[in-house]
Amino acid sequence: MKLALIGTHGVGKTTLAFEICSLLKKAAYNVELVTEVARQAPFPVNEGTSLEAQLWILHTQIAAELRAAVTATNVICDRSVLDNYCYLVNKFGRQHSLEPWLEWWMRSYSLLVGVPPLPNGIPPDGFRSENLEFQQRIHDLLCEMLETSPFHRFRDKVVWLEPRERRSWGERIFAAIAPRLETSARPIRRTGARA
Repeated sequence: MKLALIGTHGVGKTTLAFEICSLLKKAAYNVELVTEVARQAPFPVNEGTSLEAQLWILHTQIAAELRAAVTATNVICDRSVLDNYCYLVNKFGRQHSLEPWLEWWMRSYSLLVGVPPLPNGIPPDGFRSENLEFQQRIHDLLCEMLETSPFHRFRDKVVWLEPRERRSWGERIFAAIAPRLETSARPIRRTGARA
């Protein structure tokens, strides 16, 4: 099971990701968290991002997800490749040569949870932009991407959260993923091996 929280910056995805992991660990599930990789980027991000920065973020996100899946049967991602791609699109427009690859990777998520912007603005953290217009542009781009090809096919995988239900988001997500959770790694069956 691999779940990705999607949404613009400053909406509480990181806090929520830790909350979900905590709930899973308390219920004795094997889980790994993929944190936001943009914070490790050796390039400018936010409004001053570069194409190199966004490509680095996309590749690093996928590498982190692959690494997490080796150590845990359940993976929670602070972001998906699609919302990371929205930052690239915001600055440089759609890159149609990248989209088949991103669409292919999006299939690896069991569930997407959309985290909406909150009415009280962006809490300062010294890293992410506090520009509310920029935050809203990324949110709008994400919604637009989910309505257009090739990403429209993932609309049904998205569970959008309601801002007024913030206190119960963790429990709601836990209930949504419970049927998909795996308690341990499946043994690999080799052809011709005796049972």
